[in-house]
Amino acid sequence: MAEQIKTNRPYPIQVKLRDGRSAPIRVMQPSDLDMIVKFAKELPADDLLFLRTDITDRNVVKQWIDNIKNGQTLTLLAEIDGEIAAYASVHLDQARWTRHVGEIRVITLPRYRGTGLGRRLVAEVFDLARSLGLKKITAQMTTEQTAARAAFERLGFQVEAMLSDWVEDRRGRSRDLLIMTHDVAGFSDRIVA
Repeated sequence: MAEQIKTNRPYPIQVKLRDGRSAPIRVMQPSDLDMIVKFAKELPADDLLFLRTDITDRNVVKQWIDNIKNGQTLTLLAEIDGEIAAYASVHLDQARWTRHVGEIRVITLPRYRGTGLGRRLVAEVFDLARSLGLKKITAQMTTEQTAARAAFERLGFQVEAMLSDWVEDRRGRSRDLLIMTHDVAGFSDRIVA
């Protein structure tokens, strides 16, 4: 069993949002299970439709926490007024030939979108990726997730592949999967946190 990922950065940190509020960003802990489920249940149905896993399910969140404990995932949480407002994760691949690649996942509650919170979390994930020695970050989404694709393109991600009928949404409908990538080393040239 691998050990939980350690960060070089002293979390928690405070970030200032565009609307003037301040939000602490910290590393997710096992004790956050109930807060994550509550966060997930506040997400719109359309957001939940496209999540890779059903984070409204406590057992799925427990598996996520196990991945954190085992060093396969590192998740940062942003809080506003005592509630989780957003999270960003970097998921590591244990296969030898892709161990230099991490996958980013990020989602923000709708009422906190446009505040710069998601962008700041992505910047933090890239700092973590660099400290972990990762060379590339991938983001995966369906072709219908045009807002997510546009957001990642603004950050410098490029489409690497489109896989037809690769995933099924929560309703069992087949969807095409976009795989976007970004070189970790070049990220700081494009984003100012």
